[in-house]
Amino acid sequence: MATFKERIFRKEDPSVYEQKDAHLVRTLRVRDFLALGLGTVLSTAIFTLPGTVAAQHAGPAVVLSFIAAGVVAGLVAFAYAEMASAMPFAGSAYSWINVIFGEFFGWIAGWALLAEYFIAVAFVGSGLSANFRGLIEPLGLKLPKILANPFGTDGGIIDLVSVVAILAVAFLISRGANQTSRVENVLVVLKVIVILLFIVVGCTAIKPQNYVPFIPKYHLNPDGSAFGGWQGIYAGVSMIFLAYIGFDSIAANSAEAKDPSKTMPKGIMGSLLVGVVLFAAVSLVLVGMFHYPLYANNAEPVGWALRKSGHVIVATIVQAVACLGMFAALIGMMMAGSRLLYSFGRDGLLPKWLGKINDRHLPNNALLALTVFAVIIGSIFPFAFLSQLISAGTLIAFMFVSLGIYGLRKREGKDIPEPGFKMPFYPVMPALAFIGSLIVFIGLSNDAKIYALGWFVFGLILYFCYGVRHSALNGEKSPSGEK
Repeated sequence: MATFKERIFRKEDPSVYEQKDAHLVRTLRVRDFLALGLGTVLSTAIFTLPGTVAAQHAGPAVVLSFIAAGVVAGLVAFAYAEMASAMPFAGSAYSWINVIFGEFFGWIAGWALLAEYFIAVAFVGSGLSANFRGLIEPLGLKLPKILANPFGTDGGIIDLVSVVAILAVAFLISRGANQTSRVENVLVVLKVIVILLFIVVGCTAIKPQNYVPFIPKYHLNPDGSAFGGWQGIYAGVSMIFLAYIGFDSIAANSAEAKDPSKTMPKGIMGSLLVGVVLFAAVSLVLVGMFHYPLYANNAEPVGWALRKSGHVIVATIVQAVACLGMFAALIGMMMAGSRLLYSFGRDGLLPKWLGKINDRHLPNNALLALTVFAVIIGSIFPFAFLSQLISAGTLIAFMFVSLGIYGLRKREGKDIPEPGFKMPFYPVMPALAFIGSLIVFIGLSNDAKIYALGWFVFGLILYFCYGVRHSALNGEKSPSGEK
């Protein structure tokens, strides 16, 4: 009988995951994954972060923060592309690390991503609610505070619009990935068109003096954070990185991909490349339209800049499509989060009910659980407190995946198939991806690190009290035939 140490570090046989995920229907193509990735990357962040980061940390050099964050995310995306090509399993980093490093490390990576999806779904739901309410208020329609804010926030009990949006997206996803992808594709095309519209119209209002000085002189903000200089650019990178994590939502759905060895790398790398270009362009235009301090504490800098420059109709169109675009972000996050929960249930680390699929081969039990938790989190907890967990948890998973390339290469062509895509400049690039993620993690606020520590302590308690006792590995045979 295996010892406790042997049990927690035992690696999953990749052929077992292939068998377990074989019931999921492979219907998603490259364009579907591009839409999933862009739907998540181009969410609330592209309409808010360029102005916020410029005002708080980087000034006009905010574009350098976006490019630097994009470079680090790009390095990790190469690792994700190879992993997803070699092991197209549901659950992305959780399943991969389970195969490469063992169950204990797989749990840590998966638990990190679970924080991202639980909180991100609730957070985007709240952002959608705020933008929708802002859109209908000029029409004389206003929800009472009791139905407009989370419990205990400004007299609120429940954010009704957020709850309805999350439930609507959950219903759509429950109908199947093929139908969901059609809606996602349309919403993403609309969102890209409206972003391009802002860039074109905004260029007509650019004043070159707003770019001077491009990198403001370094000083400390009243809260002790950095502004200006390379320190301000670095602080901006850590704040911005959250915007680029959408490619994980692609990888989490790889068990439903057609020809995953080709579609996954194209979807992951393509969506990130388009996202970085659009973020950089929006940043340059926005800081050129008005002096960056004017964007301080502005929840809608893009719409504000358009209205102040006389483009009221365009501003209304942008805000309306932004609301629709947030549905696209919710679709991507809820699909990925439900597939991750399914993976935990599939392996017995969480109740096996989560790993069941219905007669239409959909993991709707996991989707139901994610929906309930997202509604509860969104109704009770303040988002400013929780949102910092998203970047911290994701960066930890990114570091695991980057290092996992070294273990993967040793097994490719043996018990793991040769992938259709390989990370270039091996063995240097995986190390650069790990170091880049670590540097961004170090730049997160102390609060983010403390919240992340609390989340992982809770996760470890859950793993050792439940997961390790109920793990499917306890009853599976290893590749050698031993229990």
